[in-house]
Amino acid sequence: MITRQSVMPVNFLKKENFTGSERGMRYRMEKGEADGEEALVVTVWPEPYGFDATPEEQKTRAQFAFSEEGIEAGVQWLNEMWALKFGSGEK
Repeated sequence: MITRQSVMPVNFLKKENFTGSERGMRYRMEKGEADGEEALVVTVWPEPYGFDATPEEQKTRAQFAFSEEGIEAGVQWLNEMWALKFGSGEK
């Protein structure tokens, strides 16, 4: 299970992407834009390849507020995506 403590703070995400993995699922959190506002873009894809080497059709994305609350929502979404797409053995 991914926890809030395992993800970098907002100040880090302002300048750098954060990547990680959880039992068959890779993920990335990055600063993006939605409707002219800063947004937290969270992407998941199956292992073994990195973000750039994985075809777009294998990636799933969601957007959240670029804030502490958005990071918490993003972590919750990551855990939901793991359970839905990767936890059952489906890849």
